[in-house]
Amino acid sequence: MTARSTAEARVGDPVGSIDTPALVIDLDAMQRNLARMAEFAGKHRLRLRPHAKMHKSATIAKLQIAAGAVGVCVQKVGEAEALADGAVSDIFISNEVIAEAKLARVAALAGRTKLAIAVDSPLGVDRLAQALKAAGSMLDVFVEIDVGHGRCGVAPAAAGALAHQVVAHGLRFAGLQAYHGRAQHQREPAEREATVRHAVSQVRAALAGITAAGIACPLVTGAGTGTFAFEAASGVYGELQAGSYLFMDRDYADNTAASNAPTFEHALFVKSQVMSCSTSHAVVDAGHKSHAIDSGLPRVWQRDGLEFANGGDEHGIVHRRAGSAVALPALGDTVWLVPGHCDPTVNLHDHFAVVRGGLDNGIIEAVWPVDARGKLT
Repeated sequence: MTARSTAEARVGDPVGSIDTPALVIDLDAMQRNLARMAEFAGKHRLRLRPHAKMHKSATIAKLQIAAGAVGVCVQKVGEAEALADGAVSDIFISNEVIAEAKLARVAALAGRTKLAIAVDSPLGVDRLAQALKAAGSMLDVFVEIDVGHGRCGVAPAAAGALAHQVVAHGLRFAGLQAYHGRAQHQREPAEREATVRHAVSQVRAALAGITAAGIACPLVTGAGTGTFAFEAASGVYGELQAGSYLFMDRDYADNTAASNAPTFEHALFVKSQVMSCSTSHAVVDAGHKSHAIDSGLPRVWQRDGLEFANGGDEHGIVHRRAGSAVALPALGDTVWLVPGHCDPTVNLHDHFAVVRGGLDNGIIEAVWPVDARGKLT
């Protein structure tokens, strides 16, 4: 349903013509977000490498690079391939790849675009080196350390030995990958700052081990939309990987912003329509096939007093918040939803309808494909 409706969106038509449910970008808001993050990175003399796993779009990635980003991050080989096919020229797979068949794809991709990858095991380094040798290609290699997230990454004390193995294989050691995912959604700035402070201590320990191994560390990269202001202030990080700032989903907006961080606006929406009404609620045509619910339900946009409840695959329930007397939307009304989590929401759609001039009276300026949709390998 979503693929058909967004494909029917026509450039030059009014926003009201977009069939529902559909994924819509408020281009004015997105460009303000783009400029604010670029300005922040420039002011702090940091490289910006936004995470493109969020939008999965070669068009958007190239807009970010044109605004000053050095390149983009992805998490999957298929995402890197899709963006490279769209002429994105500098890509970091900020994740481990261990399967030999996938590493052969990585090595082939490194032969046609500037590429980097993360490693966190001796086996991963060995297999990567073998694949690159077979393909006759080269890329940058970042050693990932666990800075407290408890997901991927070696212990900081092991970083020196792994960096030495990278260099011994004749590979380019590019630095440390040091990202703390759980910190992104701690609600209060003081919590996030304390978590990043601990992460920085882990980075410093890893740097000491790398120096002791006689290896220079060119760069520490990491950070996300929830914490980038603290990594920027650390004096340790040289590159920021924040991505969701561009669309600013409901979950990130629920954080209390750091005082030294730019303000970002909601720029990604699911357009829905009321398909049924009762005296107690309205039903819209955007269920969880249209938006991810892993980080919670969408927020009803600019209708104070209304809340969204899960109605299943094809339905969303809009009802009054307790104590509110606000009118429910009427049958046929448009209801705009701010997704709880932008990344997996984007992955449910084939296209973005890109609107200039606002959600009420705007015009469709473009229809952009989600190039890396479904690229799970």
